[in-house]
Amino acid sequence: MRPGTKAAIRPETQLQSFINKFEPKHSALIRAVRKVLRKRMPTANELVWDNYNFFVLSYGSTERPSDCIVTIAAAANGVGLSFYRGASLPDPKKILLGSGTQNRFIRVESADVLARPEIEALITAAIAQAKTPLPTTGGGRLFIRSVSVKQKSRRK
Repeated sequence: MRPGTKAAIRPETQLQSFINKFEPKHSALIRAVRKVLRKRMPTANELVWDNYNFFVLSYGSTERPSDCIVTIAAAANGVGLSFYRGASLPDPKKILLGSGTQNRFIRVESADVLARPEIEALITAAIAQAKTPLPTTGGGRLFIRSVSVKQKSRRK
């Protein structure tokens, strides 16, 4: 490398630096939810936004945000799991929050929440209704989509 040039930061290193901005209990929760989702969708791409209001980690079949299936959204006040097309998901237990025309979410207090049958059913339905199906083979890639210079504090 030439003097004066910056080394490229690996996406995983950059992602971990975003997660480290949170209080330890929230950063541990984000990592635990990520681990569950990676295991559940090993071929999905991970798209990351470290925006003004939220840290966002989305899972989808391509690099396009419109192909995202489910998203971890975190702020200083907690972590949520958002379903991009949640308004059209079957939700017999009425656990999805939000009133928008498309997106719905749940609050996540522990990664164990993802093992609940009604949450697993939502994830399965979201994967099934994806506009672009997840690849059947291979591993997903990590893409850092944007980083806002100015951000709300990730800690209370």
